[in-house]
Amino acid sequence: MRVVFLGNARWSVPSLEAVASSSHEVVRVVTRVPKPAGRGGALTPTPVALSARRRGLPLAEVETVKSGPGFEALAEAEPDVLAVVAYGEILPAAVLHVPRTAPVNVHFSLLPAFRGAAPVQHAILRGERVTGVSTIRMDEGMDTGPVLAQAEEPIRADDDAGSLGDRLAALGGRVLVETLDSLAAGSIRERPQDHDRATYAPKLGPVDRLIVWSKPAEEVVRLVRAMAPEPGATATFRGRTLKILRASVAEPPKGGAHVDDVPPGGVVEAIVRGPGQGLHVRALDRAVILLEVAPEGRKRMTGAEFVRGYRPGVGEALGERPPETGQGRG
Repeated sequence: MRVVFLGNARWSVPSLEAVASSSHEVVRVVTRVPKPAGRGGALTPTPVALSARRRGLPLAEVETVKSGPGFEALAEAEPDVLAVVAYGEILPAAVLHVPRTAPVNVHFSLLPAFRGAAPVQHAILRGERVTGVSTIRMDEGMDTGPVLAQAEEPIRADDDAGSLGDRLAALGGRVLVETLDSLAAGSIRERPQDHDRATYAPKLGPVDRLIVWSKPAEEVVRLVRAMAPEPGATATFRGRTLKILRASVAEPPKGGAHVDDVPPGGVVEAIVRGPGQGLHVRALDRAVILLEVAPEGRKRMTGAEFVRGYRPGVGEALGERPPETGQGRG
């Protein structure tokens, strides 16, 4: 089948490459125009654009597909299928009616669970043990169309959003090709979603990244995992933002302060080497070991390196809020 692929993100690329390597024909790749990035503000193409160029696929970099050149790029390609993966734009009916067979979206959850922009992160935040990918026939709602295919993926105890998202992206490519094969054969079986069972995964912002130390330690660690590797969960230390990139729940300390001796957010232990090395910070019920951090204006470092460099004292507090000046936010 003739496929127009729409995507922007790194997690879109495995689906593009899977379709390009299949029996189906990618007649056009549509992605957003290059945007300034980095300290120099150089115009940077999307990962999808870079992949399309490497493969020599027809590429259209557009501001929007709702109208103008972007819409024309879709219509002129005369696709059988629109394949949409992490494109980030709500598509109106006019766009959804362009393909002859179907507009297909790859979503990184087992719909109707976790509809929205951040399903990978929310699955980790909720403590789910299994997630997956769904392909759906797109309608005008937010991830509400009938399910075409699904596949499960376990969530590992040490997964962060990066590692889980990478596996889901690879799985999504395989499921997308299987969906296209079934559409071409006329053997697809659509299943309407049970909207009463829907849960939601809205985009997460700076406030959502702030660690609240009065929550249980497991919840704090899940937040760290959900926000890693970027943008990172945040706290403050000595008035400056501290990104926390990797953490675990600590065993009860054998010496030094007992976890109940300090308030939530206070340093329980600071261990430079050996078992449990890192900065131990009290949460509601247990201590959390900060295993990898990035102080404001500094590169990432291990928790032990942070302890050696900053020498935090027992009882010293890690705040829940960035400085009021806004420095270091994000």
